[in-house]
Amino acid sequence: MATVCHRPEGLEQLEAQTKFTKKELQILYRGFKNECPSGIVNEETFKDIYAQFFPQGDASTYAHFLFNAFDTDHNGSVSFEDFVMGLSVLLRGTIQDKLKWAFNLYDINKDGYVTKEEMLDIMKSIYDMMGKYTYPILREETPRQHVEIFFQKMDKNKDGVVTIDEFIDTCQKDENIMKSMQLFENII
Repeated sequence: MATVCHRPEGLEQLEAQTKFTKKELQILYRGFKNECPSGIVNEETFKDIYAQFFPQGDASTYAHFLFNAFDTDHNGSVSFEDFVMGLSVLLRGTIQDKLKWAFNLYDINKDGYVTKEEMLDIMKSIYDMMGKYTYPILREETPRQHVEIFFQKMDKNKDGVVTIDEFIDTCQKDENIMKSMQLFENII
């Protein structure tokens, strides 16, 4: 059975659509093709790759949510273009762009709202990924406690859901969130 190889759009086009230089795109493409010779990543491969970065925990659920955020056309695969577009936002995007991307990650069912359950699912998946060897040792109820505090801060009108405006507004006023948003800006 022949494997269909996915070739990316022209690098010039990707350079225009992202905040990467042609050289950076070539380096990223080489790495992407090395991990995914077909040029496309399915969810299982994505989970396998992600698991290598977090051997001490179970990254599969978080990788699932992350995969869905990168798979913008929801076709069950992430192409190099999908990957680079998401990476461009995460690494080089404005604070506003990064927060919109994060909101999309938290909005699991893509209905335009983040519920407490969605936030809890993401938070639990992050704790699972980090593993049982964190310091200080986390208790089972820790993710729920974090979500309760965060959700109360974000749900300004107390209607039980967080809109993108509430999400962005709250995050921009939180010094710790703003610092963490800038952590990855100089990578690559």
